[in-house]
Amino acid sequence: MYKILKKKTLAENIIMFEVKAPMVAKSAKPGQFVIVRIDEKGERIPLTICDYDKDLGTVTIVFQVVGASTKKMSKLSEGEFLLDFAGPLGNPSEFVSLNTDELKKKKFLFVAGGVGTAPVYPQVKYLREKGIDCDVVIGTRNKDLVILKDEIEALGCRLYICTDDGSLGFKGRVTDFMKKLFDEGNSYDEVVAIGPMIMMKFVCLLTKEYNIKTTVSLNSIMVDGTGMCGACRVTVGGETKFTCTDGPEFDGHLVDFDEAINRQNMFKDEEVRRLHHSRECSCF
Repeated sequence: MYKILKKKTLAENIIMFEVKAPMVAKSAKPGQFVIVRIDEKGERIPLTICDYDKDLGTVTIVFQVVGASTKKMSKLSEGEFLLDFAGPLGNPSEFVSLNTDELKKKKFLFVAGGVGTAPVYPQVKYLREKGIDCDVVIGTRNKDLVILKDEIEALGCRLYICTDDGSLGFKGRVTDFMKKLFDEGNSYDEVVAIGPMIMMKFVCLLTKEYNIKTTVSLNSIMVDGTGMCGACRVTVGGETKFTCTDGPEFDGHLVDFDEAINRQNMFKDEEVRRLHHSRECSCF
């Protein structure tokens, strides 16, 4: 059993848990994820690690309420427990394998869409702790959906906000702002994009024009988290990969995004059906 030490609502339907999980915290690295299960009848929920503290033995996760299981998890309170909290799973971010001298030769641009800001945070934190220069762009529909703004600013990197309605920061898409950065003479060795699949697709189309290496995280299509269900199959460079075991991060210029988007949409109707069913059951 894993105790929820802290719960915080970051935005509408976006919840943060700080969980006591010493063994997971001890081995966690940026880019990895955990599998959470609420109870014996609960489904497995893969969630990218947002933060971890090896000394305190805590791991922070952020999730969006999109289906019956995440709706149920959002009802848990501080002091309550999760049955399973398995991890860390998946491969850490590629830059973790580089030494500090190698990293200091690079400049990173992180592009986060909505709840994708959560897995971006530990990567930026890791680099900033080593004194590595990086910029961060967060894109959301409006200012109320921006999360972890203060936490990222506290890391000392340059943070830019883009909102569709212009309620905060730049009005427009993250790709529009990225192009503005590039055209103004800002140069980057690598772009890391995490967010909605369609956002990552167009980020990669743009960075390919500018010949900038781009890494994406396909965590949103994971289901089982062990490679056994096959739901997270994706074509990368003409080869079939499993997001949970081969990723979750891949070379964005090699990902077949159209296939990945179609695969992700396969489960939407089932999620809606289960969510409606859970609401009906709660009425009796």
